[in-house]
Amino acid sequence: MDSRMSPLDMNALALEIAESMIDSADLLRCRVHTLDNGARVIDCGIEVPGGYDAGLALSEICMGGLGSVTLGPVAVGRETWPGVTVSTDHPMVACMASQYAGWAINADGFFAMGSGPLRAHARVEKELFAKLGYAEEAGHGVLVLEGRQLPTPAAAEWVAKKARLTPEQLTFLIAPTASLAGGVQIAARVVETAMHKIEQLHFDIAKVVSGFGTAPLAPVAKNDVRGIGRTNDCILYGGTVHFTVRASDAELAELAPQVPASASRDYGTPFFEIFERYGRDFYKIDPLLFSPAVVRLTSTESGRTYTAGALNPDVLTASCYPA
Repeated sequence: MDSRMSPLDMNALALEIAESMIDSADLLRCRVHTLDNGARVIDCGIEVPGGYDAGLALSEICMGGLGSVTLGPVAVGRETWPGVTVSTDHPMVACMASQYAGWAINADGFFAMGSGPLRAHARVEKELFAKLGYAEEAGHGVLVLEGRQLPTPAAAEWVAKKARLTPEQLTFLIAPTASLAGGVQIAARVVETAMHKIEQLHFDIAKVVSGFGTAPLAPVAKNDVRGIGRTNDCILYGGTVHFTVRASDAELAELAPQVPASASRDYGTPFFEIFERYGRDFYKIDPLLFSPAVVRLTSTESGRTYTAGALNPDVLTASCYPA
C-alpha cells in the first residue's frame, strides 16, 4: 500500500458536519451534552428519538466526510425496502482509516467500539495503520460510538490521553443499535464491510479506486441484541457493493467469489441465530461472514466486471419481519 498518502483532514471535515448537527439539534431530534471536562457528546438516540437525518449525518461523520450517504428505495427480490446508498472516491481511507469500528474504548466501566476519523489521529490500531500507510494530526478529534450509555468524563479522559489531545478537543457522537439513527449508520457500513473483507483476504485495498453500495434499512428492533441481528442481516443478505479496481482480470476473477457473505461457513440463517449459537461471542463467528450479499468488481485495465453472490430475501425477511 502507498506509504506516502497525504492526509485528507477527515477530522476537520467531520467536525463541520458535527457542528451543523449541533446547530440543528432540535430538528434532528438530537441532544448535545458538554461533560465536566469539556468534551462534547451528541446523543443521537439514547435520551432522544434521533431519526433518519441524524443517522445520515452520523454515517458521513463515520466516513470522515469522505463519503456520501442518502436514503432511498432498495430492491430485495420482488419487494422494495427503505434503504441507504453509499459512495466514496476514497474507499481505503474513508472506510478503513475512519468508518471501521476498530478501536475498543474500555475505561472505568464504560465500553464501546469506536469508529470515525479520530482513529486516524490516535492510531492505537498500530498494525492496521501501518498497513494503510495513513495518518492524520488533528487539532480536534471526532469519534462515533455505538451503544446505549453516554460517554462518561472518565471515558473522555481515557480517549483524550490515548489520542494525545485534551477532552476539550473531542466530540463524541453516539446512537444505540436499536434506534433509527443507529440503523442508518450500520447499513451505511455496507461498503466498509466489503473493504474489510478483501483486506482480510490479503488483497491490496489501495487498488480500490471507488466504492458504491446499497443496503436495506432494518426496522427498529425491541432491543439492541435483536438490533444487532437485523442490522447485520441487511448487509449479509441484502447488501450490494460495486468496486472499481486497478487490477487485472485474473486477480478479480479469483477475488470475487471469495468476497460475498455466502463464502462463509456460517452463512444461511439470521444473524441472531448465529450469534446465539456461539454464545453471543462475536469472535467465535467466522470472520469471513461479515460482507455484503453481492459484490461487483470492475477492472480499470479491461473494463470487465466480475460479480459474485446473491441477495437472500427469505433470510432477510425472516430476520426483519418475522411472522
